[in-house]
Amino acid sequence: MTHPIQARGMAATEDLEDLPGVGPATAEKLRENGYESYQGIAVASPGELSNTADVGESSAADIIQAAREAADIGGFESGATVLERREQIGKLSWGVEEVDELLGGGVETQSITEVYGEFGAGKSQVTHQLAVTVQLPAEHGGLEGSAIFIDSEDTFRPERIEQMVNGLDDETIEATMVLHGIVEEADDADAGDEALVEELVESMLDKIHVAKAFNSNHQILLAEKAQEIASESQDDEFPVRLLAVDSLTAHFRAEYVGRGELAERQQKLNKHLHDLMRVGDLNNTAVVVTNQVASNPDSFFGDPTQPIGGNILGHTSTFRMYLRKSKNNKRIVKLVDAPNLPDGEAVMRVEEGGLMAE
Repeated sequence: MTHPIQARGMAATEDLEDLPGVGPATAEKLRENGYESYQGIAVASPGELSNTADVGESSAADIIQAAREAADIGGFESGATVLERREQIGKLSWGVEEVDELLGGGVETQSITEVYGEFGAGKSQVTHQLAVTVQLPAEHGGLEGSAIFIDSEDTFRPERIEQMVNGLDDETIEATMVLHGIVEEADDADAGDEALVEELVESMLDKIHVAKAFNSNHQILLAEKAQEIASESQDDEFPVRLLAVDSLTAHFRAEYVGRGELAERQQKLNKHLHDLMRVGDLNNTAVVVTNQVASNPDSFFGDPTQPIGGNILGHTSTFRMYLRKSKNNKRIVKLVDAPNLPDGEAVMRVEEGGLMAE
């Protein structure tokens, strides 16, 4: 039986021109606007597709119906089938056992995990740490994959990756050397050999695809490009298993100012989030986005800090994590929302070697 994720991936490679009423010009317009797969078209509305492809609503409805049949979408499935699909989900270690327990084993693939907090709370530390842990062997909390890092605030630092690799325990470093082909046998691995560790750092940096987003439109384009890279990597030795966006909302917040532009901002943000979700769904990839916060003046009790992005982001994120500063280098990690987990808190430290247990 073909796994649903694989089935959707295969549908994504089909020619849009095979759909009735879609010629080369219409197909090009659809692709330019992010409709690259039958699934993407199948879940669109006729009005939305009509405006995008410059066709009548009746023709758009026919195209959508044909895409639904081609993608085998829109039907029901048994709970057992859903369970079977969920067994394919990977859990990516945060690098801190207490936080992994909070998340039910780690950051889930096929989901969007939002990490929000004020400046200096450690959001970028998390994205860097996950870009390292995703490349570790499965028995050490990794997914044996590569990472895509969309950088909208100039936060990515290769030097930080190097520090975090050096901060791993010796057993993990040596097992990762074998996985990355730095040494052939486990007996040849040596965490104390500086030359070997340096080679491992280079190998891990090579497996992080970094792109700097200059504005919100560029960021949306990069998310579409990420889908291409992730899809093409699935047969590689290190398929893309992490897509990190740091930060998701910075450009949208800066470019769309005032209530008059709020609706347009939210509409674009919604499309962007669904593009990111598509990468996770089609490629069994963990999607982690960081988010800025604002103070809610109406809040008289409790923490007035609120993530920006409104209900659209709140409903699209599967897991919401709130980071806040504590004494010295400690950070409080709070699970605010998850579909199958209770709320809770954990404590971690931000050290030179990465995120550590308290």
